[in-house]
Amino acid sequence: MPGERGAAPVLDCGGRPLVLDRPRVMGILNITPDSFSDGGRFLSPQAALDHAMNMVEEGADLIDVGGESTRPGSDEVGVAEELERVMPVIEALSGEVPVPLSVDTSKPDVMKAAAAAGAGFINDVFALQREGALEAARETGLPVCLMHMQGTPRTMQQDPRYDDVMVEVKAFLGERVAACVGAGIPRDRLVLDPGFGFGKRSVHNFRLLRELRGVVNMGLPVLVGMSRKSMVGGVLGRPPGERIHGSVAAAVLAAWEGALIVRVHDVRPTVDAMAVVHATLYNDTE
Repeated sequence: MPGERGAAPVLDCGGRPLVLDRPRVMGILNITPDSFSDGGRFLSPQAALDHAMNMVEEGADLIDVGGESTRPGSDEVGVAEELERVMPVIEALSGEVPVPLSVDTSKPDVMKAAAAAGAGFINDVFALQREGALEAARETGLPVCLMHMQGTPRTMQQDPRYDDVMVEVKAFLGERVAACVGAGIPRDRLVLDPGFGFGKRSVHNFRLLRELRGVVNMGLPVLVGMSRKSMVGGVLGRPPGERIHGSVAAAVLAAWEGALIVRVHDVRPTVDAMAVVHATLYNDTE
């Protein structure tokens, strides 16, 4: 329940500890021409570096670098192209930013190359299901976020259906945790993401948000990503760039229910909101 506090999980992000003693903010850095909200804005290494530094100044606790769009209907990017996009940015950032870098990828070769270049966290929308991904993640020694998705980015929003979305999401995540542990990845290196917007209708997304405590109670840190997504846009009737306040509200609700990492485009307002959430939950001094 809100207000309960045990020992804070600590993720060893390639030698940079991320202490989850409060809701942490992951800033999104898309090195893609076609992401739904900011595609094309940060394709050059310098633009990416500038944006990353700005997010750190605004209070981001880690930066998530992605070279392949996973918006609904998106096509897969080849390994060589993804490496060409993300590697110069990770190499440039690893010596400049004081916070851990996350690589948003499902490809084993990208995981290994990014880890060697200084990434400290793997964020995989396919939950290490691709051939060789479990082994690659184990070899890196990095924390991994396992996300639920029904289908693939190309197909996931065509006709998502569930008998019980919470039961099915939890069952999938439990299976992937077991697969990771069986492959030699320690449980304390795993983070769970229910996958808002990935093969889910609005009714599914809002039920997952309303009942997020069910995923939190699986006993691993929970990461959520709702920033500027259609679940927010459908409520507000506004395009992605005008969904800041709704996105912050969704992040607050998730943090109140126990999410420990919120993945966002708009760092400063979310950092402020998380500070208020944390103070409300745990500030019991006069």
